[in-house]
Amino acid sequence: MSNPAFKFDHVHIISEDPKASANWYVDMFGATIAADTIARGAPQIFVALGGTTILIRGRRPGEDPAPARPIQPYADFSSHNALGTDHFGFMYDGDLTALCAELSAKGVAFPVPLKKGVNGSLLCYVSAPDGVSIELMQC
Repeated sequence: MSNPAFKFDHVHIISEDPKASANWYVDMFGATIAADTIARGAPQIFVALGGTTILIRGRRPGEDPAPARPIQPYADFSSHNALGTDHFGFMYDGDLTALCAELSAKGVAFPVPLKKGVNGSLLCYVSAPDGVSIELMQC
C-alpha cells in the first residue's frame, strides 16, 4: 500500500536558457507558465502541465553543470545509460498518433518513435530541451 502522506509535486530541471525551455513546453504541449521568478541568483520558472509542475531554473552562481547525456536506443528499449533520473512520462488522453504528427511538424525529435509498448498501448519518447527525455503514453 502506498503512503498517502506523500503527493508528487514537481520535476526540477537545470537549463542553459530557462525562458526558452519553459516556452518550449508551452508551445509543444500547451503548458502554462505559473510563475517566473529569481531564486538564489538564478531564473526559476514554474511550468504547469498535466497536474504537475516542471520547475525550470538557470545556473546558480558558482555552478558548472555537466551536459546531459542523450537518450540511446537499445534492442527493445531506450536509456540515457547513466544513473539517476532517465526520463519522466505523461499519459496522453487523446490521439497520440495525431499529437506526434503535430509535434513532428513543429520540429520535435523522437529518439523513440511511436510504437506499441509492453502492454500494447502506444508510446513514444520526445527530446525536450536541456537533454530531457519525456515518455508520452496514450491512455
